[in-house]
Amino acid sequence: MLILFNKPFGVLCQFTDREGRATLADYIRQKNVYAAGRLDRDSEGLLLLTDDGALAHRITDPRHKQSKTYYVQVEGRAEPAALDALRKGVVLKDGPTLPARVRVIDDKPDWLWPRDPPVRFRKSVADCWLELSIHEGRNRQVRRMTAAVGLPTLRLIRIRVGDHEIGNLQPGQSRLLRT
Repeated sequence: MLILFNKPFGVLCQFTDREGRATLADYIRQKNVYAAGRLDRDSEGLLLLTDDGALAHRITDPRHKQSKTYYVQVEGRAEPAALDALRKGVVLKDGPTLPARVRVIDDKPDWLWPRDPPVRFRKSVADCWLELSIHEGRNRQVRRMTAAVGLPTLRLIRIRVGDHEIGNLQPGQSRLLRT
């Protein structure tokens, strides 16, 4: 089985937490499923959960080339040099990344839900939206990549993993797929 879940901001990608923070258990009632990949607590969007270990491996292992696509709100304006650097791959502390696919999105997508709490707005600091796809899954990779090219991430929403899209799932909603 495969569950598509729109993980809200502030929710941990685990089922328990000793500190009492929001977890997957607050949203997912299906037993014996596990997250196939992770999203940081401060990231939102598509998370896949499954009870099939082989499927989880195919989703998460970079050798299977499952792309992950994100909408990323960044601080600053995306200049061509920054976009080119992302397209070529950037060097992070844990080594170079593979090239990313990236494009500027003219404005925040109309269908996108408001974040709670909202991203801090600063009238004197520009921001823009990117659509960015990667094939790796390092810890906080997209945030580190955008920061490396001078575009700190303000909001990060995963919209696609491989062939699976978030579609019209709202934060906290899930959809069960049979595999």
